[in-house]
Amino acid sequence: MKNQKKLIILTGPSGVGKGTVVKELLGRDRNIWLSISATTREPREGEKAGENYYFLNEEKFKEMIEQNLFLEWAKFAGNYYGTPLSSVNEKIKNGFTVLLEIEVEGAKQIKEKFHNSLSIFLLPPDKEELEKRIRNRGTENEEAIKKRLSRADYEISVSNQFDFALINNNVDETAERIIKLIQT
Repeated sequence: MKNQKKLIILTGPSGVGKGTVVKELLGRDRNIWLSISATTREPREGEKAGENYYFLNEEKFKEMIEQNLFLEWAKFAGNYYGTPLSSVNEKIKNGFTVLLEIEVEGAKQIKEKFHNSLSIFLLPPDKEELEKRIRNRGTENEEAIKKRLSRADYEISVSNQFDFALINNNVDETAERIIKLIQT
C-alpha cells in the first residue's frame, strides 16, 4: 500500500461514539472516505448493505480470509469483522484520506503493518457514561451489553498503544481535534 499517511485508524470501545464522530468528520471534509467493513453479524434496524457494512455469511468471510482479501480482520462478540483491501487501496491511489472505524484488534493489526498510519483511540468520559450510551442504543440484550462492557475494560487498558487517545465528551470538539491531527 502506498501513501500510508493517508490511512487513519479510529477505534475505541463499543458505545464510545465512533459512528457519531465519523459522521461529523465526513460532513466537514469531503476528502475523507470512510472504509466500509464487512461483517457476519445481522444488520441492525436501519442499516443498509454496502452503505453501513458488507453483510456476509461466515463461509464467504472465511473464503476472503483465505484469499488475503482483508487489510485486517477479527472475531468480536461472536461475529467476524474485516476491512476489504481493494477499496482502501483504490481510494488512497485516488488521493483520498481513508478513515477506518474499526475495533481494537483490527486497529492493532493495521498499526503493526502500516507504521505511518495515524491511530486514534476514542475514550468515554467515564465508565458510567459508556454504559449509558450502550444501553440507550437499545440494540442489544443484557448479556451482550455485559460482554461489551467487559470488553471495554480491556480495550481502554490498551489505549496507550495508539498514537492519540481522545476523550469523546463533545462530538464537535472531538471531530475538530481529529481533523487537526489529520492535517498536521
